[in-house]
Amino acid sequence: MTTAMILSLVVLVAMILMIMFDVLPFGLPPIAACILIVLLGLGDVSYAFAGFTNSTVWMLAFFMVILAAIQKTSLILKVKSTMARLVERGGFKSYVLLLLVVMLGASIVGMGSTAFYVLIFSLVVTMPYNEKLPGSKLMLPLGIASNHPLIPINVALQYGVAISVLSASGFGSDNLTMLQFTIVSLFLSAGFLVWAIIGYKFLPSHPVAEPTVENAAALADTGAERMPAWKERTVIIAFVISIVAMMMVDSIGALAYMIPGVAAIVMVLIGVLDFTECRDNLFSPIILMTAGVIPVANCLADTGLSTLVGTTVANALGTNIPAFAVVFIFALLCSTFACFTSSQVGTVMIFAPLAIAVCQGMGISPMAAAVAVTLSGWAGHYMPIDGLPAMAFGMGKYTMAEFWKFTIPQYFVRLVFLTAGALIVFPA
Repeated sequence: MTTAMILSLVVLVAMILMIMFDVLPFGLPPIAACILIVLLGLGDVSYAFAGFTNSTVWMLAFFMVILAAIQKTSLILKVKSTMARLVERGGFKSYVLLLLVVMLGASIVGMGSTAFYVLIFSLVVTMPYNEKLPGSKLMLPLGIASNHPLIPINVALQYGVAISVLSASGFGSDNLTMLQFTIVSLFLSAGFLVWAIIGYKFLPSHPVAEPTVENAAALADTGAERMPAWKERTVIIAFVISIVAMMMVDSIGALAYMIPGVAAIVMVLIGVLDFTECRDNLFSPIILMTAGVIPVANCLADTGLSTLVGTTVANALGTNIPAFAVVFIFALLCSTFACFTSSQVGTVMIFAPLAIAVCQGMGISPMAAAVAVTLSGWAGHYMPIDGLPAMAFGMGKYTMAEFWKFTIPQYFVRLVFLTAGALIVFPA
């Protein structure tokens, strides 16, 4: 290993440790890593902070503003009222319909929306106990369903992360279209739905946590955020246009990156969002994370460390290991680390370049690995450590055995579907 490789490895390890042990607030560890790149002489300031001039990062940042606006529309209220009617009816059929309703809601707000899964949990705990469909059979599957869009048109964040990973590994954005990414995402959602239907019988039957002040506030806020019909129509049109523009990035070029920016400005001009809301979403921690890890990935690639690791692992695995096993193993590693660190983007930026390098060394399609590993970052949930699984575990009053009986089989089923989907869309 060269000195530059060793120093880039120091930067990578430092960033991982800062993320794992919460040394700095979420979003800041990659920024600290960028500073280290300059201090260690691995690149100048423009190189270390190149992620903040990355077109995909800005497209995502603008789209985060639009997502904040779409969550203020009555679409969320319709999800709430539909859920209430289905819970009152009860039974397995209502359970399946509830899954579909929540997954349709996730299609609007996107994967990994904290506001959406908090809303779902708040709705479940405030619904009356019904022996035909108790809250314990809803809390966990509906919470995870909020992370799996039934119609995955709104996967801009994850798509942008995949493009960033590919760019850092020497691939252009024209190697991966949003349509291809969407199809693989659909496999992941299908895997969840299949297990959620099978796993219904493994879920316990008991009341969930009583409503809290926070739950009541969350419900009250959704009602208070209703807006005039013309504003709501404008938000929905802006949302649709932005999605279409991002899907057409190959044909319309730079315009695709700026259309979400125009839509974000419109949200402020018509008063759907104020400047503070716009600013907080435009420079949200996840955007800082996305922009900050790009130079770290570039540094690993430019020093040759990614290639060295990829070649070494490829030689260790040999040539007889199936492509499915290689992609599955990296998806497993990435999702597990993301589950324990609660840092999806940061973990993907660590494992995806390695997976790409290994696949290149073995003659396997690196595109399949890039997409599968990226999406796997949002496919953990088998440990109640932080965020969505922790809230589901606590509010659902599950024992650890009850929690694992549903989440561990689900974890492997989803990864199998995800890996299969990636290799179908991008044959090895």
